[in-house]
Amino acid sequence: MDADVYPQEVLADEEPKYLRRQKPLEIKRRKFGRKAWMTYLRVSLWIAAALALAGMAYVAENFLLHAPAMTLIKPDQIHIAGNRYVQAASVLGIFAADRNHSVLRIPLDQRRKQIESLPWVEQAAVRRALPNRIEVDITERTPIAFLREGSETSLVDAYGMILERPLKGDFHFPVVSGVSSEMPIDEREKRMGLFAGFIQQIQTAHPGATEQVSEVDLSDAEDLRATLTGLPGGSLPGGVSSGDWGQTETPLLVHFGDNDFEAKYRTLLDNIGQWRATAGRVESVDLRFSREAVVNPENAGAGQQAPAHTPSHGAITAPSRKPAAKSAKKMAQHRDKKHPVRKSV
Repeated sequence: MDADVYPQEVLADEEPKYLRRQKPLEIKRRKFGRKAWMTYLRVSLWIAAALALAGMAYVAENFLLHAPAMTLIKPDQIHIAGNRYVQAASVLGIFAADRNHSVLRIPLDQRRKQIESLPWVEQAAVRRALPNRIEVDITERTPIAFLREGSETSLVDAYGMILERPLKGDFHFPVVSGVSSEMPIDEREKRMGLFAGFIQQIQTAHPGATEQVSEVDLSDAEDLRATLTGLPGGSLPGGVSSGDWGQTETPLLVHFGDNDFEAKYRTLLDNIGQWRATAGRVESVDLRFSREAVVNPENAGAGQQAPAHTPSHGAITAPSRKPAAKSAKKMAQHRDKKHPVRKSV
């Protein structure tokens, strides 16, 4: 651009304004006012309160965790309730690791699981009783039978838990066999559940029936075999009591199967007198067949003893020789089906 053509004044007016030196702006500084002072004061108070609380918490924690007044020192600081057969020493031994420690440091849930691992303990509750006590409530297992394993006798509950027989305790239970400590716990529970159902149902059928049960064999989970003694025999035709035959005290082995124990026991009570009158000496009865009872099944195959057929109306009919052989054949087929015989070639 030619400076002669365009005067300097014009050029000065055309110069962009952003290249010009601007007038500095004045910044007004606000003075430290009353409102700001209040804010800072509140923050300072909150910080001071937090520090004070933290200090108090530290002192309280130090006292609770280390003060002698909160420490578990003596065994009598542990109160145990509900134990009749569980030894108190077994429970106290679980808390031995907590001695000389504050009760607040004791892992209650862990100690509860340890107590419940004791054989006689079904459930346990553990809680603190400040300042320095522990309370333990125990629910013991309930045995329902004696368990015989070889020459050893112990107790067993409905869940298949084998219990050591306590030195003190008066128990009146039937003896159970066919359950062993080597079985898985679920299998033991299944078989003891079968036994518990049997006891409950025959007691419903005849109050006091459990007093006649001396032994129950659970070796076969599909056939509960009970040995009964002192069984009421009922009346024979003509008003003669079956007790006159001298058979009521003879042990009787009964095959009950795995269901319908109440009805089968009623059938036994209603017909045992007639069976004794017909068969003479009755040593065993098989009630596993529908509406049919086989008396002395061990001799049925040899034709020495016929089965007694029990129709639906409850009457007893003496079978002929041919039905006896048929029923014996049916018994043999039933046993062969459950326990097939291996033949060598």
